[in-house]
Amino acid sequence: MKYTLMSIVAIVALSTLGSANDLVDQAKKVGLEPIPSDKQALMKLIDNPKNPITDAKIELGKKLYFDPRLSKSGLISCNTCHNLGLGGTDGVGAAIGHKWTANPHHLNSPTVYNAVFMRSQFWDGRDPHLEQQAQGPMQAAPEMAISPELATQRISSMPGYVEAFKGVYSDGKITFERIADSIAVFERTLVTPGRYDAFLSGDSKALSAEEQSGLRVFIDKGCTSCHSGIALGGTMQPFPAVKPFKHANVGDFKGDKNSMVKVPTLRNINETTPYFHNGTVWDLAEAVKIMGETQLGVTLTEQEAVSMTAFLKALEGKKPEIIYPQLPVSQTGTPQPDSN
Repeated sequence: MKYTLMSIVAIVALSTLGSANDLVDQAKKVGLEPIPSDKQALMKLIDNPKNPITDAKIELGKKLYFDPRLSKSGLISCNTCHNLGLGGTDGVGAAIGHKWTANPHHLNSPTVYNAVFMRSQFWDGRDPHLEQQAQGPMQAAPEMAISPELATQRISSMPGYVEAFKGVYSDGKITFERIADSIAVFERTLVTPGRYDAFLSGDSKALSAEEQSGLRVFIDKGCTSCHSGIALGGTMQPFPAVKPFKHANVGDFKGDKNSMVKVPTLRNINETTPYFHNGTVWDLAEAVKIMGETQLGVTLTEQEAVSMTAFLKALEGKKPEIIYPQLPVSQTGTPQPDSN
């Protein structure tokens, strides 16, 4: 039987499409999910009925997110450690906070992008919701070090914020909880769909052959036992699970009371160096190999590590456009910065 060039190309294309479709089916069977492309479906996932998303609240939350006056020193904002121009992180091993102090447990700042899809917040998973999470760093002594009372006084002293709160809340009352709630609403919008999501949604050409190969390795080796769902992480798992983590001596963090640690998202992982809870690994391929040994008890071949790294880099998503806000002007009665 003779085949024309066109028929051969068609056969190869159908074979590739079938292979890609099989891979998508396999990915979904092990719990991988795309960020919905439909806006209504996405809103159902990211909205909190107890703290509903509105345009006015997003804008207020954005201002508060970027405002360093929510720190005792007046120098540190949420964006300092979760820089939206740096993959939602700060690019250092241990977070730096009040008095230029490194986190006393040598904990790394996790990305804020796609945090809305996480079941647990903080490395020890102590809060499930962004609203509660947003309250923590402001009050933490080695982070923003501000009291709820001082934060409320500062924000309440500025007419620009007073008017903004009136536009969001019917009674216009400014409370520490509402400050955090507004920040959380802004953070809920920080989702980053990309080529990976398009692939899982049916676009067989969205990932290259090498990236698809890496996804197969990712699934076959069992990485999805922890990195699954839309977030590709966000649950609590034992760490280390099989073999000791070679950098465990950096910092004293041991997880929650059951030695469980929050699984970080893999989305945009190429932008969120350094890796692990204590920020000790700067090379993605090395992190992949360590995870294979530490969590799965397998030694990845060089080709497997290369393929998986290619897939992980394909998890980079499109960031929402963020225009840096002009913040309300401080007044004579605004409590002054305190660096002590």
